[in-house]
Amino acid sequence: MPARERIIFHIDVNSAYLSWTALEQLKNGSSTDLRTVPSIIGGDEKSRHGVVLAKSIPAKKYGIQTGEPVAAALRKCPGLVMASPDHKIYREYSRAMIKLLTEEFSPELEQVSIDECYMDFTSRARFYASPEEAAGRIRDRIFARFGFTVNVGISTVKVLAKMASDFEKPGKVHTLYPEEIEAKMWPLPVSELFMVGGRSSSKLKSLGVLTIGDLARSDPAFLNAHFKSHGTLMWEYANGIDPSPVVTKRQEAKGVGNSTTLSEDVTEAGRAHEILLELSESVSRRLKKAGQLAGTVTVEIKYYDFTKSSHQTQALSPVNSAGDICRLACSLFDELWDGRPVRLLGVRSSKLTAEGGPVQLSIFDLPEPPPAETPASVETPPPAEAPASPAALFQKPAQKKEEARTAPSPEKLKKLDAAMEAIRRRYGENAIRRGSPGNSRDS
Repeated sequence: MPARERIIFHIDVNSAYLSWTALEQLKNGSSTDLRTVPSIIGGDEKSRHGVVLAKSIPAKKYGIQTGEPVAAALRKCPGLVMASPDHKIYREYSRAMIKLLTEEFSPELEQVSIDECYMDFTSRARFYASPEEAAGRIRDRIFARFGFTVNVGISTVKVLAKMASDFEKPGKVHTLYPEEIEAKMWPLPVSELFMVGGRSSSKLKSLGVLTIGDLARSDPAFLNAHFKSHGTLMWEYANGIDPSPVVTKRQEAKGVGNSTTLSEDVTEAGRAHEILLELSESVSRRLKKAGQLAGTVTVEIKYYDFTKSSHQTQALSPVNSAGDICRLACSLFDELWDGRPVRLLGVRSSKLTAEGGPVQLSIFDLPEPPPAETPASVETPPPAEAPASPAALFQKPAQKKEEARTAPSPEKLKKLDAAMEAIRRRYGENAIRRGSPGNSRDS
């Protein structure tokens, strides 16, 4: 085998949510291993609503697909076993796996999701007979330590390593070096290429591009004309071109965000606002823990068909309270949402500044001056209407007048935030919750 400039591994947990749920159930005395029977993770076990988040290999034989409605999966396999997701457990397994990989194999690791990561193994490869042997050791060590399987893809660039890890599963090691692209990758359907979604795949097929090889041999200018910059990216990936490095050093935080994939598509703005409130509270807690204020808030939407949209706005002055973040997020959502069912929602803050540092105040942050004394003989003109405050942006006209008399001061709102955080630290995250933005004043 020729010497390689780089050796990149892509390590991907096989059916992560299902594997981790199965292991927890077995620990708790279950006699059934979800991985060995037709089973899925997702939705609500009682209502049988929601979408499939993960599936077992036996379930795959029934044609069950990740992302499809649970009801459709049950029609395909009436005896299908369901389990609800437990994201706390999943985070614990993920952290333990990453810790093992960085401590025992290489610290040059980039985690890209809860169940997958890239590892630059170039500097460590000389200690092993071959990259394949090293990858096999990683796979076996994870299974011996935790009891779940991973696939490891090997190449010289990230995109090919990822494509290799998607070959035959579970618990396999695959290579996809540049000289293997034509034989191993080009015959695959174009939909199998990383970053080619459903809409792009359908459009490519309508243009006569059926396989990854067809895409690789297409004229980049033709693809750019139909897909803009995404066409160029798809052509590069089809030809194994990917100069992006494995980012191993933690970058200084430029933003704090959180997102959630919904167990059931959201079709009502009110429900979306409730979810945005929960996400805003999470972002607020992290900002406060880091002693940061955010100057910009961004909302991300992923629709049921996996298309994405995002929109951002600048705060009038830097914020870190859940209420301020939520009001901005809900306003952005209302501007952005086109009515289609929503699969994922995200809230992100950026343009961070230190909480104790100087900030640029808006005119709405300035205290009102005391009223000037007016001689009794002089008729007082009616006061000019004050500019709307940020809090009033989500109020109907009737609400604004009422809440003007009852709105708590900023100092009281800060004390409320602190009290809620103290309760959560002592009794858990779910010990106290705010009302939804439409029902109560939130800080």
